Amino acid sequence: MKKRFTTALLCLTMATAIAQTPASYKFDFGSGKVAKGYTAVLPTTQYSKELGYGFTKEAQLTAVDRGGRNALTGDYCTSDKPFYFTVDVPEGNYDVTVTLGDKSGESATMVRAESRRLMTGEVATKTGQFETRTFTVNVRTPKINEQQNVRLKPRERGYLNWDNQLTLEFNGPNPKICAVEISRNDKATTVFLAGNSTVVDQDREPWAAWGQMIPRFFKPGRVAIANHAESGEALKSFVSEKRLEKIVSLMKAGDYLFIEFAHNDQKQGSAHVEPFTTYKEQLKLYIGEARKKGGIPVLVTSMHRRSFDSTGHITNTLGDYPEAMRQTAREENVALIDLNAMSKTMYESWGPETSLKAFVHYPANSFPGQTEALKDNTHFSTYGAYEIARCIAEGIKANVPELAKSLMTDMGTFNPAHPDPLTTWNWPLSPMITAVKPDGN
Repeated sequence: MKKRFTTALLCLTMATAIAQTPASYKFDFGSGKVAKGYTAVLPTTQYSKELGYGFTKEAQLTAVDRGGRNALTGDYCTSDKPFYFTVDVPEGNYDVTVTLGDKSGESATMVRAESRRLMTGEVATKTGQFETRTFTVNVRTPKINEQQNVRLKPRERGYLNWDNQLTLEFNGPNPKICAVEISRNDKATTVFLAGNSTVVDQDREPWAAWGQMIPRFFKPGRVAIANHAESGEALKSFVSEKRLEKIVSLMKAGDYLFIEFAHNDQKQGSAHVEPFTTYKEQLKLYIGEARKKGGIPVLVTSMHRRSFDSTGHITNTLGDYPEAMRQTAREENVALIDLNAMSKTMYESWGPETSLKAFVHYPANSFPGQTEALKDNTHFSTYGAYEIARCIAEGIKANVPELAKSLMTDMGTFNPAHPDPLTTWNWPLSPMITAVKPDGN
């Protein structure tokens, strides 16, 4: 009898917890009438734990009320600086729909999520025009179970990725936000990313990596990118810090695990592995763990560093690691995206001078607090990271056909021998900036 009572009480507690977690969140921005079923968000709505949503305290916003019958689009919030809106949500994947525009003026808005994940290009509207954009965001926490957590580095504790919050960054020359709707999506395929600083969601300007650009390439509601990569990581350290264990704990059948390591694995130290022995063994460990959960592993050879010889050709600084990964893909019958080969083609098409724009090369005082020149031949500018993401998307089309069905159809095809001109790239700076180079080289 006591056992039955305890079980019933547990079920009731779980049901109550589920009932207290909203299936969706609807916010109406501005100072005008509030649309039915929506929660009002004013410029003064600052986030607090008690409220569970709101703008971060540094936001400087104004509200404009244009009136009219449509309460949702009759008003909006705006700012002349980028601003953040955050909502407390449990770990998982979420579809986010934003309504942008102005009844009596133009607007131009770019939306990013969490740590500078690119979710939309610049959405421009004419006077009286409104646009909605939907995208899918992954929210995660360090918790694996009641006893275990991912071993975060001190700097990660300030990231916008590792918390029970979904944070949106509104940017652009003239952002006007009418509404935000957030709904949980448990059906989306999750693409987990395991890698280092060339993959991670770099949280501060001017650094960037392909993992934070690739969400822009997928259709809403179909795929969520869960980027677990971190600067300085190697195959062994990623395991010892329980990052792989965290991924596996969340993985469901049909999800993907993209694996890209080499830059730090080749360094001498505790994480060092030899290419044709321990490196391959570690890759096979990751492959096996994904397959145990019904997941689909995908190997990604690491891109080259920016290292040119006197004839304008890329020199291989990664040794035998890319070839060892190619061998592993064949041996394990795993899809391979040969980013190493594509990056060589792309860098050489740029040449030694133009390629500087794809990496973090900036003279002193280009950014606040940056007193010395930045000269980094491993880590990317936002432009370079986006071009690498385009290579990844093409690799998906060629080698991961089932996942390719979820790619956006308006992105066009991409040839690494003819990368997009820098003049076509548009990236308004996010507010957080650092001159400190990420781990890894």
